[in-house]
Amino acid sequence: MTKPAIILVHGFWGGAAHWAKVIPQLVSLGYSDLHAVEMPLTSLADDATRLRQMIAQQQGQVLLVGHSYGGAVITEAGNEPNVAGLVYIAAFAPDAGESPGGISQANPPAAFANLASDSDGYLWIKPELYHESFCQDLDAQEALVMAVTQKAPIGATFGDAISVPAWKNRPAWYQISSEDRMINPENQKMMSARMGARKIITLDAGHASLASRPDEVTALIVEATQSFG
Repeated sequence: MTKPAIILVHGFWGGAAHWAKVIPQLVSLGYSDLHAVEMPLTSLADDATRLRQMIAQQQGQVLLVGHSYGGAVITEAGNEPNVAGLVYIAAFAPDAGESPGGISQANPPAAFANLASDSDGYLWIKPELYHESFCQDLDAQEALVMAVTQKAPIGATFGDAISVPAWKNRPAWYQISSEDRMINPENQKMMSARMGARKIITLDAGHASLASRPDEVTALIVEATQSFG
């Protein structure tokens, strides 16, 4: 079986390097056609455009893997013809007309109050609360680096709605983080159930499961690639 290209899509409050533990595992398993796209986090339209550009650069089938808000981006951009599947890692998977912000406001996560806007409209996790909010199951030093290097989105991006959700047209897999403080686990259960995901796994992990549980996250990605030839 020819292995597909895999594009890893980060979310809010971190960049492509959040995939640092998953990437070596995938390479060790023979997945050499890997890409971790860097999102501008300026609007859903901008982020989806950047992802579509990356998808268009690939010669064959593509598997999209989205963490957090990256799930909304793969939902918006994943209808491209060469996209063969979608993997959601503790991620938003909005329906048509839904936004990540709307989903969160209806059923807020535990750390919702730990977000703060600056005078330029960027939305941050308060640095001193980043560890307990985003990655409570990582050690303090790793959390500190994530907090200092966090990539804040333009706050208005939270309210950008999906047009045609790709999970209605592509097979999907979903990993729920049961201890997530950034996306309510109940919202994750709802989103994964309604998409009819081929497989749903639940990890007793915080929001940054791609960093705290890379073995299980990698295994789910690999399983997804093995479902199409």
